[in-house]
Amino acid sequence: MLENLTQQPPDALLALIKLYDADSRADKIDLGVGVYRTDDGATPVFASIKAAERKLVEEQDSKAYLGPEGDMGFVHALMPYIFGSDPTMGGRIEGMQTPGGTGAVRITLALAKHAGVGTVLMGTPSWPNHAQILKDLGMQMKGFTHATADGTADMDSLRNALKSAAKGDAVLLHGCCHNPTGIDYTDAQWDEIAALLAETGVLPILDLAYQGLGLGMDADAYGTRKVLASVPEALIAYSCDKNFGLYRDRVGAAYAMAADPSQVGAIMSNGHALARANWSMPPDHGASAVRLILRDPEMTKLWLDELDDMRARMRQVRDRLAAAGKVGTLDLTPCGTQNGLFSMLALTPEQILKLREDHGVYMAGSGRINIAGLTMGNIDKFIGALAAVTA
Repeated sequence: MLENLTQQPPDALLALIKLYDADSRADKIDLGVGVYRTDDGATPVFASIKAAERKLVEEQDSKAYLGPEGDMGFVHALMPYIFGSDPTMGGRIEGMQTPGGTGAVRITLALAKHAGVGTVLMGTPSWPNHAQILKDLGMQMKGFTHATADGTADMDSLRNALKSAAKGDAVLLHGCCHNPTGIDYTDAQWDEIAALLAETGVLPILDLAYQGLGLGMDADAYGTRKVLASVPEALIAYSCDKNFGLYRDRVGAAYAMAADPSQVGAIMSNGHALARANWSMPPDHGASAVRLILRDPEMTKLWLDELDDMRARMRQVRDRLAAAGKVGTLDLTPCGTQNGLFSMLALTPEQILKLREDHGVYMAGSGRINIAGLTMGNIDKFIGALAAVTA
């Protein structure tokens, strides 16, 4: 039977890693894989995580199963940071731990399908795994344009998508730090989106994968909180992989907001059943470290300070790109108003190949760049390379 399977194309970013590793040039630049890097090019373990892990070694007394819901201490400790001063919305919000943000997206979409959603509206471009998960679940994706040519969010496209949605449709929205464009909705646009969702009845599914890496923890949660205050029900996928630097530990959470507190138990029982059939129990180590950090004021402060440093470094890179202005046929100015790890450059496949072959600059074929791959030591080379291939 296995002979019926056909060869699948390799993941483009994983292939890019291999090409980068094989390049012997000392001044090569990796803008492909979406992990944070310091100005020295390292992706370190947070000092707050190290402190929590030391505490885990000393205090953890069991490795027994936790159940499909995972570490509920971790799930609940996150909630004030995501949802604000009333983190349960009067008992209407509950959550569960997932293997990373991908697991959170998977289970929220599967929950939506079990609830009767067949079509999900989604701005494009989006994180490629969104479409892959929808396809694997047998759900239909209805795309709308996320960004305009001038580097801002295309509100007209979103308005039209929501107003033309059918009963029972859902919409998948990035909470902040849009991947891959870096183009976020403004607070005023979130206000309008929340009102449209309340009016149309479209189910919001909010993917909040980069909280704290855009404008700050509270500012990055503005859209999520505004939507939840305006609609009766919603699903939220959350990742700690980026804002705690726990990429390989796969730390995420999925939350559901019900119209009435009495519905929460039934919703979560479905989430637990889906988890049991997918990964059974989520990995514990990273979530335990996050729980310890968020329960200890000193470790919490250390983590937030580290997050501030990350955000400030990426803003420094964005400001330098924006200051370059027009480079060949490219205008880098919009990079300064975008947020998070990513931006997209309007480059042709031929130009992207030339950047790699002639200048040792590695980036995704879509034109997405990882802002954190740029440093004050290599950014001028990068800008010069862009000028050379777009002249």
